[in-house]
Amino acid sequence: MTLIDGKKLAQDIKAEIRAEVDQILASGGRAPHLAAVLVGDDPASQVYVRNKVKSCHEVGFLSTLIQRPADIAQAELEGIVAGLNQNPEVDGFIVQLPLPQHLNEEAITLAIDPRKDVDGFHPVNFGRMAQGLPCYLPATPFGIMEMLKRYNIPTAGKEVVVVGRSSIVGTPMSILLSRKAQPGDATVTICHSRTQDLAAHTRRADILVAAIGRADFIKGDMVKPGAVVIDVGMNRVEDPRAKNGYRLTGDVDFASVAPLASYITPVPGGVGQMTVVSLLLNTLKAGKQEVYG
Repeated sequence: MTLIDGKKLAQDIKAEIRAEVDQILASGGRAPHLAAVLVGDDPASQVYVRNKVKSCHEVGFLSTLIQRPADIAQAELEGIVAGLNQNPEVDGFIVQLPLPQHLNEEAITLAIDPRKDVDGFHPVNFGRMAQGLPCYLPATPFGIMEMLKRYNIPTAGKEVVVVGRSSIVGTPMSILLSRKAQPGDATVTICHSRTQDLAAHTRRADILVAAIGRADFIKGDMVKPGAVVIDVGMNRVEDPRAKNGYRLTGDVDFASVAPLASYITPVPGGVGQMTVVSLLLNTLKAGKQEVYG
């Protein structure tokens, strides 16, 4: 069993980005600029955004953090988005999700200029991804594809099962792995809450992607020996023995699955590390105007 070290990969890619930014600056250019909008005081969102800002500094990007209280009005948030769309000094930006319940997330996503949508959530980028055109890929699937590529894990002709059909992870994963590309060219099955006999599907998988948000859901008896297992989950589980009273675990029961897997991502230290790096890669593309010119 080989552990896919997302932390090490992320460090390597950050070093590559930093070297490219240094070249841009040396030639008289401007460092890429990423802005983040954080609404409310959700602890997880605060941690995610803080990590993104820190990562920007590590690679030499400019970064701006816009914080607003949880009771912000829809019109005011849409005004912030419009201002970022029109700001020529900002190459890309994100609005951290989830938003407070009174806000319309779909309307906010649609309001973001696709040319600055470095989260890859806008339908224009999603559609371009589906057609194999240049685009900003959703950060988590982008990170997983980088993992597969950099670990030289073959995907062509393989049976892939994706558990979870969200528009952020599951559905784009199924599209990317089925495309005529490398990684890609796989035969993909996407499973979800209405799938009957889920284990019958997962046991066929040469590559299993678990993205369902249920702690330790995928057990050893659901996995084919030798499978590549990508665990996208990040769940807090109460643990009185832990310092904070909880531990982080994925959607895969690591203890029972790892001995069977040929490759597996840990939680933490796996896919999550690559998600932030993928956001940086998208921002670099935006700064260089690689996607939309």
